Amino acid sequence: MPDDRITRARYRRILRFAARYMAQAWWFELFLPRIGLARLSARRRAARLEHIAKRFHVLAVSLGGLMIKVGQFMSSRLDVLPPEITRELEGLQDEVPAVPFELMRRSAEEELGMPLERAFASVDPTPLAAASLGQAHRARLAPLDAAETGLDGVVVKIQRPGIDAIVAVDLSALRRVAGWLSRVRIVADHVDLPALVEEFAQTSLEEIDYIHEAAGAERFAASFKGDSRVDAPAVVWERTTRRLLTLADVTAIKINDVDGLRTAGIDPSSVAAEFAEVMFDQLFSHGYFHADPHPGNIFVTPLDGGAAAGEPAWKLTFIDFGMMGEVPDSLRRGLQRLLIAVAARDGKGLVDSIRDVGVLLPSADTADLERAMTQLFARFGGMGFAELQQVDPREFRDFATEFGDVVRSLPFQLPENFLLIVRAMSLTSGMCSSLDPSFNVWNAVEPYAGQLLRDEGGNAVQAFAKQAVSVAGVYARLPQRLDELATRLENGRVVVDNSRLERRVERLERMGRRIVSAILFVGLFVGGILLRPAAPAFGAILKAAAVVPLVHSMFAGILGRRGPGSS
Repeated sequence: MPDDRITRARYRRILRFAARYMAQAWWFELFLPRIGLARLSARRRAARLEHIAKRFHVLAVSLGGLMIKVGQFMSSRLDVLPPEITRELEGLQDEVPAVPFELMRRSAEEELGMPLERAFASVDPTPLAAASLGQAHRARLAPLDAAETGLDGVVVKIQRPGIDAIVAVDLSALRRVAGWLSRVRIVADHVDLPALVEEFAQTSLEEIDYIHEAAGAERFAASFKGDSRVDAPAVVWERTTRRLLTLADVTAIKINDVDGLRTAGIDPSSVAAEFAEVMFDQLFSHGYFHADPHPGNIFVTPLDGGAAAGEPAWKLTFIDFGMMGEVPDSLRRGLQRLLIAVAARDGKGLVDSIRDVGVLLPSADTADLERAMTQLFARFGGMGFAELQQVDPREFRDFATEFGDVVRSLPFQLPENFLLIVRAMSLTSGMCSSLDPSFNVWNAVEPYAGQLLRDEGGNAVQAFAKQAVSVAGVYARLPQRLDELATRLENGRVVVDNSRLERRVERLERMGRRIVSAILFVGLFVGGILLRPAAPAFGAILKAAAVVPLVHSMFAGILGRRGPGSS
């Protein structure tokens, strides 16, 4: 269990880091633009953001715990963070030293309630892998367990001592920082940070619950039951607890070990094609997928007895099921509608489907997004996948930059399930491209996109019938509604909602008050400078008094919780 002083120091260090760079952001992004120095503020923005990301990288590696997970999580939040930050954090890995084996032994024995020598025939003290939350060691099962399970070699994953307390401290600090930022209107208008932190907290707490991971491994294996292409390690439940996980040792050729694959007579390009197909099966067919398919979590296992005709003599073996994603029916239907809107080049329909999926916050004004989608379709919408491959990559990059700026200016946030889908697809594309430089992910996803369209087309008649019934109902009720409206007009009971107009008036009033404060500040400050040579005391008083209108002009309308009447 970590010392209380250590955890308090950790908590303060995280808060100091956040406070320092929040103050820097306030100065450059809010203060300078408001005094007419926006061009100066924008001059080195990219360099400042890269510096912040690099400093966070250093902080995360030195602290370990959840901070590395925070960096990995942020690197995928393209909807919230600028590319200068996400690029720097993409390579953040669990770069932490191993815990001495005696400490890991003590933790394992507390979990199992028995000496390690009694639970296992042997345990290798040298870790197979060391991460910020846990550590993996090779072991052999005791004879009775080996006879019962049919296994001998296993991998024992043990949580780092005191990791629960470290996770609790990190989450407490993150919630505090999210609370600070949620009081800044410019942030609160674009992202629900407290909700984002709770989303991250839920994922993290599931990841340190090894019972959850063991259940994920079994569910994943069940979804591929009878499929010779895919395998997952068996769980040794007799030697598994919330903080200790025992799995069959399935170590084989790492999927990104191109030389090892070729030495085993396996074509890397065929592995790329098979891996893409398996990942899309998970996403579009099973609805349950491995959300962290990086090279350390996938092996290529040669088959000892060969393979059936037309099938590869190897299989893909997945490990580490702490981060799994689901595609619920509602999200799948939303993605189908989104895909159909794309096929029809319907900007408004696409925005509506994005809203249905839960990507846009309630405060979103979608006019800019609809215009951006229209531009997107006008340039690329008529092209098939093959034609898109012929577009100059620089044009794609320039358009993506402009489009990303529009997206980040909106209250736009990917739901967790959708984010994990994007993460899995991104890792899949990168992995396949490293195995086969000519690989194109669009060619792999096209059959699944076509199947979604065919499925939706099969339901078109039913959907049309429902729509016709709905329209008929509206027409049937129309005379009665017109009669009710006429009655209300006669009785003076029609209420007009002018809340939007009131909010605009309030905004103009606040702006006017801030302008007056700014003028007052300039007058007092300049007067103090002019009077100081003749009357130093009075000049100092005027300059000190200028602070009050300055604070009002800078902060009024920026800080404070959003209420029903806020804009």
